[in-house]
Amino acid sequence: MSYKELADEFSASKSRINDFMRAFEKCEKLSYPLPEGITNYAIYELVYGHEPGTNNRCVDYEQPDFAKVHQQMEERKNMTLVYLWGKYQKDCNAKEVKPYQYRQFCDLYARWCDENYETLHIQAVIGQKMEVDFAGKTFDLIDKLTGEITVIVVFVAVLPYSQYIYAEGMVSTVEPQWIEVNNHSLDYFGGVPTIVICDNWKQAVTANKDWIDPDLNKDYAAWANHNHTVILPAKVRKPKWKSSVENAVGILEKGLFHDLEENRYFSLEQFNRDLWSKLDALYHENFKKKDYSRYDQWTEERHELLPLPSVHYEYMERRTAKVSGDFNIRFDNAYYSVDKAYLHKSVMVAATASTVNIYSMKGELIVSWRRATRRGEWLTDPAHLPESYKQMSEWNAAYFTRKAMTVGPNTVKVIEHILKSREHEEQTYRLCLGILNYTKKYSKLALEDCCKMAIETSHISYSFIKNSIAAIAEDIGTAG
Repeated sequence: MSYKELADEFSASKSRINDFMRAFEKCEKLSYPLPEGITNYAIYELVYGHEPGTNNRCVDYEQPDFAKVHQQMEERKNMTLVYLWGKYQKDCNAKEVKPYQYRQFCDLYARWCDENYETLHIQAVIGQKMEVDFAGKTFDLIDKLTGEITVIVVFVAVLPYSQYIYAEGMVSTVEPQWIEVNNHSLDYFGGVPTIVICDNWKQAVTANKDWIDPDLNKDYAAWANHNHTVILPAKVRKPKWKSSVENAVGILEKGLFHDLEENRYFSLEQFNRDLWSKLDALYHENFKKKDYSRYDQWTEERHELLPLPSVHYEYMERRTAKVSGDFNIRFDNAYYSVDKAYLHKSVMVAATASTVNIYSMKGELIVSWRRATRRGEWLTDPAHLPESYKQMSEWNAAYFTRKAMTVGPNTVKVIEHILKSREHEEQTYRLCLGILNYTKKYSKLALEDCCKMAIETSHISYSFIKNSIAAIAEDIGTAG
């Protein structure tokens, strides 16, 4: 039998079979056929030269506490043997005792694990599974205009058989975007696995008390039905049930992400281009000690996947909204302009992960927008705005300036600055209204002093006023 056949027969790794066969061939005290009545314990001692469980310990070296090492590896995210060996080496130097070198440390730890723990090994079946998760490491997305920082979360999917990885940065992980990245992963892999293993986030699972019959998020369950696959959540707090994606996340966080975090990102598209470029290089690298790559394995596996459906499953959000005095509706923390004819009227919103459609209450399509990709984004069509705001709305520059004049000259300067801070003036009206409304909660004196401070420190913005006025009002004794 070949070493591979022996490994399959005894549910052992091929390297362990190789190690034993080499040791057996060198052993002068034992040969085949084996002596009658000899035990596995005796074979081990004769072949390896020490008793099972002793790890071939040498009194000249300080023995590592492998139980503690194992606990650290299991419980601490992104812990590595290199780090723990370095810590062990420092302790040895402090005690003035002899430490093992890194290679010996790793070999002894592997033997300790073999002798102390039984690990369930789940054999990957070609085309059967896709495992999905989020990486723990996040990145910053910087708004060029405001400097506001949005968090990029990285979605990761992997096919366990080929270890082929798909990853994508997201700025929102709510259901529409969650469904979309799952669609993207299937497109990338070129087919549908029969099982999708996920963690227990609310986008996927609403309850998982006994694992056997979990309650799935209805939209994710509908996505699975549409693609003719099955959702199988991992056991709660059992990462080994999705070990392939945990390993994929580790590869990204300990390697590829180090290059990405050196860059500053002003668009999600640029982040994903860089990420996909790094992944493409990874796909074509051969596995360690093997003459094939993830890409080679995937070219075989993709033919075993189920076919993709003709159209994607699309999550659809439906809400009602009211067109405000600035001719915009607010939806999912972003603003979308609507034609002036619908000022102060209610409209219906139907949104997918990529598109926001706005309808009249009679069901007529008014406008279709791409979905905003960042919090607070304004999407405005100048044709939606009237030639004169005075004719259509009480909100205009003159209105807010008059209001500011009743507070004080510093407030007027701040309002005038805010009115000029955006490409379209109407995008600033809500900010002006928010600033002037602080006179209701605090006082005109507090707002005037806060605006004076904003001018003196060159921080003229709604955020500065919001974060500063409470302290100023308290100092002058006018807190609400």
